[in-house]
Amino acid sequence: MELLQTKIGDGRRLEYPDAMEKIISLAKRRGFIFKSSDIYGGLNGFFDYGPLGVELKRNIRDAWWVDIVRKRDDVVGLDCSIITHPMVLEASGHVAGFSDPMVDCRESKMRFRADQLFFAEVVAESESIGYVCVQECENTEEAAKHAAEQLQRKFKTTGKLANLKLKPVCEASAEELALIPSPATGTIGTLTAPRAFNLMFQTCVGAVSDSGSTAYLRPETAQGTFANFSNVIATARVKIPFGVAQIGKSFRNEITPRNFIFRSREFEQMELEFFVDDSEEAWRRWHKYWVDERLKWHRSIGIRGELLGLEVHSKEKLAHYSKACTDITFKYPFGVQELEGIAARGNFDLTQHQTHSGKSMEYFDESSKRKYIPHVIEPAVGVDRTLLAVLCSAYAEEDVGEELRTVLRFSPRIAPIKAAILPLVKNNGEIVSMAREICASLRPKWNVYYDGVGAIGRRYRRMDEIGTPWCVTIDFDSLSDGSVTIRDRDSMEQERISPKDLLPLIEERCY
Repeated sequence: MELLQTKIGDGRRLEYPDAMEKIISLAKRRGFIFKSSDIYGGLNGFFDYGPLGVELKRNIRDAWWVDIVRKRDDVVGLDCSIITHPMVLEASGHVAGFSDPMVDCRESKMRFRADQLFFAEVVAESESIGYVCVQECENTEEAAKHAAEQLQRKFKTTGKLANLKLKPVCEASAEELALIPSPATGTIGTLTAPRAFNLMFQTCVGAVSDSGSTAYLRPETAQGTFANFSNVIATARVKIPFGVAQIGKSFRNEITPRNFIFRSREFEQMELEFFVDDSEEAWRRWHKYWVDERLKWHRSIGIRGELLGLEVHSKEKLAHYSKACTDITFKYPFGVQELEGIAARGNFDLTQHQTHSGKSMEYFDESSKRKYIPHVIEPAVGVDRTLLAVLCSAYAEEDVGEELRTVLRFSPRIAPIKAAILPLVKNNGEIVSMAREICASLRPKWNVYYDGVGAIGRRYRRMDEIGTPWCVTIDFDSLSDGSVTIRDRDSMEQERISPKDLLPLIEERCY
């Protein structure tokens, strides 16, 4: 994907197709995201959030919680245990069916998702010269075509290549599998037949490790919400339609975690289960409502609207229990991918838990005097995927004079640091004292940063690169008239204001 940003001054465009590499580099260099256990080489599929990353992540979570729970009178919160009783996940179908098709390369010992490996027969002038196999990527067809051309050169055949007919390896016949080369080594016939691989992390509870102590790290937060449905009804005095919101860690033993924090084995979810009556009119109306609301929310935290899209699932793609599902997609540098799913899950989950637990999940509607098992609309979004979309949306490079400026254009609401307090010089006690006082006055409300080292221009650039919306400079004029200079990150314009106006200015622009 080519991310485009307006160039300062003349309105031309600056292109940078290697945006993902630059974002990953910046994320580590500036303390947003590190590999987990980096000093030992890292642990694949796990990441740690640094000083700036943890602030950005918290601000995204807080924005979701405020907008979904605090600003509404029809949603309450919940926080369920990460370790889940196996009966909960048996009832939901996760124990039996939460799996991906997997193939192994016997030679390299590498493991691949069979539905993310694509193969095709290579035909030149009606004659087969072999097979190619590539992993799914942004340009899968181009990668397969390149591999086919290499195969043709290897066998020194001539003639025009026929169009490749790519199929996932999970659909390969036994005869085809024997002819498909491994994407890891290129050796033919080393891929195993696809088999189911359960994605849940299993653990044991208690001192004895046996079948009776088996439990799982939850693969989603939703099942804890469904298992607590009757508890919420009994204690929260809610009436349908109402929602239960939850933010928390989930774990999936992904076969091939990839694309930085987009697909990892430990991740954080923000999920809402919104319960409605059992009529078709109700679930259709609320499903559309939440699709519209969630699109607006993503834009409100600074995700660029032109990079967002909608994908409506066809009937063939829906889960067996699902009535409808619409994905909000985002155009990441590695391709268009799901950012958030809004699913109409019917009453499948509550019905399953009622059946397996023997406890009623029915809701008594006082207005109609009837009992029924509610249907649920589920907007579910990953914190990590949202953070990555925010980084991709915010990243920009601009020519400023003869200098290249890297800037993260975060929405002030979620920016890790709201303002940098910069004394013009560090050897003037009055300037430093005034700067410290301003910093102390803002810290109870906002995360601000004091920086008194280096040339002022260099300090501005450091703050631009980490997305700080405002820089407040205390200079010699501040000592005479009491005013300070506030610089806007995006326009780079500066104005003089009174220190007492800083707090209301930041507060106004952060909401």
